Amino acid sequence: MKIESNLFTYLAPFFLLVALVYGFWTGWSEPVGIVGLFLTAGLVAMIGWYLAATARRIDARPEDDPEGEIEQGAGEQGVFSPWSWWPLAIAAGAAIVFLGLAAGWWIVGIGVVFSIIALVGWVFEFSRGQHAH
Repeated sequence: MKIESNLFTYLAPFFLLVALVYGFWTGWSEPVGIVGLFLTAGLVAMIGWYLAATARRIDARPEDDPEGEIEQGAGEQGVFSPWSWWPLAIAAGAAIVFLGLAAGWWIVGIGVVFSIIALVGWVFEFSRGQHAH
């Protein structure tokens, strides 16, 4: 986590500097880009702070050891569903929502309903008991 937190922490002043330079070049007359760059600096700083706080609470990972070997990272990395179609359905729902933002607001409702159904399907994919497949 240390590498990731340093990456985001060092990017925050960069985006802050870019926002200031952009503001001076545009004469502070283009507010959308300036606000967007300042918000990007804030977002990157928040992510860096979160990763640094998480790195203090957990043990060091093999990626954080400069002398680490590839074998140290072997083993189970998490639970993934390799044959799941639900992420594709969620992506399709998000695409429909963004299409609705461009084409018509009534399409957004269809996309939101489709996305909620896909999200519920993904969450309960491995559920046991009453909602098992």
